[in-house]
Amino acid sequence: MSIKYKEAEDIKAKVKKIVELLEMNHVNLDRVFCIRSHESSSRNIIARCHTLPKIMQQVLEIEPAYIIEILSEKFDKMPEEEQIKTLIHELLHIPQTFGGGFRHHNFVRSSTIDKFYRQFIKKDQTTSGFKNIEEL
Repeated sequence: MSIKYKEAEDIKAKVKKIVELLEMNHVNLDRVFCIRSHESSSRNIIARCHTLPKIMQQVLEIEPAYIIEILSEKFDKMPEEEQIKTLIHELLHIPQTFGGGFRHHNFVRSSTIDKFYRQFIKKDQTTSGFKNIEEL
């Protein structure tokens, strides 16, 4: 059994909405890719954020990019609130510089995620909500 990856446009739409509502202006949505993996052997992981190290970016002459991977078997079963919190968690790993590095868990912790989630819900109340996410 080997892991399979597939582009996740539904996740990208949620990420886009989160970035816009939370005004995460440092996140370049053109350089954030969302992937749904299937058949991962990872046990305690719901989602993860990937990037190429600086040396690879320079050698390959590519701009920094981030990949948000959600593990389908776990993420897709979660309630919407937990999915949004998980995506906020992954987005918080992206630093203000958007340079290919990561913010570590001393910044990305439950209290910070909950604060951003409350802000998201407050701002989302004035919009159409995720019920119509397909229309984005």
